[in-house]
Parts: sequence; structure tokens; C-alpha cells
Amino acid sequence: MESLTEKVSVIEKSAFGMGDLASNLYYQTFTMFLLYFYTDVFGISAAAAGTMFLVVRMLDTFYDPLVGMLADRTSSKYGKFRPWILYTVVPFGILGFLTFYTPDLVTSSKLVYAYLTYTAMMFVYSTINVPYGALMAVMSSNSLERTSLSAFRAIFAFSGGIIVQAFTLKLVHFFGLLSAHSDGSVNEQFGFSVAMGIYSFLAVILFLTTFFLCRERVKPIVDTNNSIKKDIKDLFTNVPWLILTLVGIMTCLYVAVRNGSIIYYFKYYVNGAGTANLFGFQIGADTLVSTFMVVGTVSSILGTIMLKPMAALIGKKKAYITSMALGTILSISYYFLNKDQITLMFIFQALCNFAVGPAMAMMWSMYADTADYSELKTGRRATGLIYSSANFAQKFGWSIGGSIAGYLLAYFGFVANATESPETIQGVRVLFGIMPAIWSAIAVFALLFYHLDEKKVIEINLELAALKAKKSL
Repeated sequence: MESLTEKVSVIEKSAFGMGDLASNLYYQTFTMFLLYFYTDVFGISAAAAGTMFLVVRMLDTFYDPLVGMLADRTSSKYGKFRPWILYTVVPFGILGFLTFYTPDLVTSSKLVYAYLTYTAMMFVYSTINVPYGALMAVMSSNSLERTSLSAFRAIFAFSGGIIVQAFTLKLVHFFGLLSAHSDGSVNEQFGFSVAMGIYSFLAVILFLTTFFLCRERVKPIVDTNNSIKKDIKDLFTNVPWLILTLVGIMTCLYVAVRNGSIIYYFKYYVNGAGTANLFGFQIGADTLVSTFMVVGTVSSILGTIMLKPMAALIGKKKAYITSMALGTILSISYYFLNKDQITLMFIFQALCNFAVGPAMAMMWSMYADTADYSELKTGRRATGLIYSSANFAQKFGWSIGGSIAGYLLAYFGFVANATESPETIQGVRVLFGIMPAIWSAIAVFALLFYHLDEKKVIEINLELAALKAKKSL
């Protein structure tokens, strides 16, 4: 009964959150800047980048369940999931830097280099993040403690987003000037490599903090090496998991498409080449984009702070539905804004992210509930496999979202660093405003069929605690 009632300290919750801060130094950089880096800095076409995102991320998506099953079968003095963090953190750091490094190669060789480094990066990202995600489910069995852990995780993740959004372009500009081109222009290739090198170093330190300060408390009813076939069968008969995975894919599609198109929306539609008026102040292009991103992330943090009381008041399912419904409406509004309505864009950004911010945090907590449901139903616990599906949903949505962005830009005739046609500008507006709303609307509909409400989760936890107590006699 200890894991059902024991409170997790604030220090341990913070250490757990640091793992997602580390991940988001990468994830946010990838979603917001990687497509731009490949097209405008690295020098490959939007269509080639879109194809690469689709191929690599789809391969990586199906790698996640393998990591989950291996983690479930791990037995060490550090537990099941923590050792995976310890042994993969250094390759994680090195590959993050190499992904944003630009070697002196011809275009065709650059594409090969991009495929190699990006593929290796995505596989290592899965290898460390699947066990990290599963760690939350074995730190506590208490549903509200898990919600609190999810909130801490989300707040630290959003903090990583703030760092990336506030400092990436400034770091690129600063270090790019130190190695400026002969004409005095910013060397973005050098700037991006140094910026990502800094993020990689920080990520290694943060993940090591998670490893050393977190504990694994929850033990399965039966701790045996079940067959992979049984694990997969259990997974696909877990209806709440199936629904939540669909919701996760749609949520990540929403985030990937919207975040990946921000820089294009401002550079090519709002015309960020000059200064803009924001609340009466004239600010430059880089500052405008960075500030827009930071406003969104700060608003997400504020929304996530409300997660635990919101979940206690109306339940995680209703909170999720409300969040994504508001996000759908606010996202569509961007399509109808004129390019000079910048102040209104910022207000909508704050409202949109305040509403949607808690959704990702709730998803992680709800996956822990589906793991408990599966254990009660089957007598076996496959936490790593179930949490790998969360990464599966994230990667699948991420891969499709990145590809949609690249392909739509190519379809509408996008040419990097050129004066775009009205058709291309229209495509950018569709990409940023309409496309995210389609995915969030599907997520809202799917959630209507999810039946693990708070009452049901408490019943499951009590039954599991009774079974474990009986076994210990």
C-alpha cells in the first residue's frame, strides 16, 4: 500500500521534471527550428526535408515499442527504467550537436549527412525518453500524485521551451556574428551548431539529475518475463489505451504543425524582415518571433499550474476535452487575422496556449491509468510498453506534422529566402491556422469515448493494492 499512499517530495518531482526539460531543449528546437534549419541554413529543399521527416520518424516510431518491451524486462540495482537514462545520456548529447552541425559538403552529400545524423538522433531520443516516460508510473500509484508529477514534468518541459524560444535565435545571431561571412552577414550555420552544443551539454546534466534523485516504488503483481506476443496482445485489447493513443497522435499533430510553422508565418506573412508594432513598441523580426513563442510557453505554464486543481474539480477527461476545444477555436482565428494585427496575434497566442498547455501533461498521467487498467485486467504489467505508445503517438504526430509542413510549403511554391507569391502566403496561413485545428477537433471527438474517469481509476488502484497485499502474505 506504500506506493498508493506515499507522497513524492517536491525535490524528487523537480528532479523528474528536469528530464523533460532536457528532452524539450531538443524537442522544442526540432519542432520550431529544424525544418527552417534544413531549408534556410543547411541548404536542402522543403520537399526533401519533409520526406526525410516522414521516413526517419516513421522508422523511429516503430522502434519505441521495442525499447518499451526491453525496459519492462530490465532488472538492475537501479531498477527497470533509470539505468536506460544513465547509459544513453552521453550519446544523446553528442548526436544533438551533430544534428545541427553543417559540414562542408555538396548538396547531395548534405542530404546523406542529414539522414544519418537525424536517424541516429531520433533512435537515441527514443532510447532515453521511453524509459523516462515510464518512470512516472512506478514512482507512485496515487492518481493525484501522478497528476502532480505530470504537472511538474510539463512545467519543466515548458521551461525548456522558454529557453529554446527566447534564446535560440539570439544565440545563433551572437555566435553567427563571431564567425560572420565575408560580407558581414550572420553565419547561421556556425550559430546553430554552437547553440545546439550548449543545449546538449545542459541536457546531459539535467538527465543525470533525474537518474540520481528519482526512485522506483511501484512493483508489479507478477514480476516475470512475459512473452512479447502476450504483451502486444494485452496492449491491443486495452481500449482506453487505443483511444488515448489516437488522442495523443492528434494532439501532437496539432503541436507539431503549429509550432513548426510559426517562424514561416511571421517571416513570410507578417513580414518579419522589418520592425513591428507590439503594444505600442517597435521590435525587430528575431525578437518578434522569440517573444511570440515565449508568450505561448509562459501561458502554457500558467495553464499547467491549474492542472491538478482542474483535474480534481472536473476530472482529467473533461479538462482535456475543454482544453483542446478551446485550442481548436483559437487556432482557426489566426487564418482570419490581417498581418498588421500583431497585438491580437499575441493575445490569441496567450489564450490558446493557456488552454492547450495542460493537455500534454494530462496525457502522461492518463497513460499511467491505462497501465493500471491493463495490469488489473491481465495480471501482468507492461509499463514500458504502454509508455512507449505515448512516445509512439508523439513521434507519429511529429513525423506526419513535420511532413505536412514541408509538403504544403512545397505544394504552394515555397522558395527559401525569396519573395513569396500570394498563393504561397495563403498556404502559410492555412498551415498555421487551419491545419492544427483539424487535428485538435479529432482529439476532442475521440476523448468522448474514453471511460477511465477518476472514480474508475480509484477503484482500479484499490483492487491492485489489495491483490499486491494478498500476494505479500
